[in-house]
Amino acid sequence: MRKAIISVTNNIAEGHGRWYYQENMRFCRIARGSIEEILDDINICVDEGYGNLEETQQLKAEGYSLIAKINSYISYLRKCKQGEENRG
Repeated sequence: MRKAIISVTNNIAEGHGRWYYQENMRFCRIARGSIEEILDDINICVDEGYGNLEETQQLKAEGYSLIAKINSYISYLRKCKQGEENRG
């Protein structure tokens, strides 16, 4: 889980550092996949009886919120890319 959590921010940072819309979107999708991996791990923890149910539900809600933010960022990048293509 630690590696997946670190992977989220690492991939967002790497995509941003590429300065190319398509690459940035690609790394955001990888980050989104890492969040999904973490959510699955949380579900396994719940199934195995680890942790407090209220805390795990909060973590899952935060994970889904982060996925929504990444999706919005990907949409923003797609619009920026289309805007550049229309100008060029």
